[in-house]
Amino acid sequence: MAMRLDKFLSHMGYGTRNEVKNIIKNGWVTIEGKTIKKADHQVKEDQIVYVDNTPVSYIQYEYYILNKPSGYVSATEDNVHPTIMELIPSIRKDLYPVGRLDIDTEGLLLVCNDGQLTHDLLSPKKHVQKKYYVEFEGTLPENCVEIFNQPMDLDDFIAKPSTLEILDTNKAYLTISEGKFHQVKRMFQKVGCEVTYLQRVSFGPLELKNLEIGQARALSPDEIECLKAHSH
Repeated sequence: MAMRLDKFLSHMGYGTRNEVKNIIKNGWVTIEGKTIKKADHQVKEDQIVYVDNTPVSYIQYEYYILNKPSGYVSATEDNVHPTIMELIPSIRKDLYPVGRLDIDTEGLLLVCNDGQLTHDLLSPKKHVQKKYYVEFEGTLPENCVEIFNQPMDLDDFIAKPSTLEILDTNKAYLTISEGKFHQVKRMFQKVGCEVTYLQRVSFGPLELKNLEIGQARALSPDEIECLKAHSH
């Protein structure tokens, strides 16, 4: 299927439609050795576009896993804080975070431009699990595992049953299938504890493993297929 040249370049991160039209107008774009100066030129699937002698092959979807640091907001733009998009090794402009992590929360965040997959992963009906490493102050009640394993009333909504794994006196893993605002922190507050550190370690089949804080990498084809299968 053919695509307009300006749309092609915009999708691949070379700027807005107006910006790429200037790139085209200035004669920086060639296809099969010919300089193309018309923004509405139709690019075929098997053609390679060159911008300033750099080849650009069209990739419809891109998927990245990021180990989000504290201090970054889960957004595409922000006037006050740095965004997680600054850490993604891609120049395209249509990428976005799938869900969000609080500014002070670290850990696994998926970034992509696949709208259908995003919808499936975030749909409450899919019950995609998210696992967090939690450090907290306070003392958990003796029956805390049972408490978390039941629906929990957080006033404005009822949290679904979750899985609590105690690691130490003030450390635990919590696995939930939702992602409400400040949900993990509020669940611990409900049992008299205050979260002091929070890190998401897995999202569906994806795991942080040895990805360093602040680092991002593209998902492998196998990881993408596994993620899609998990969301169905």
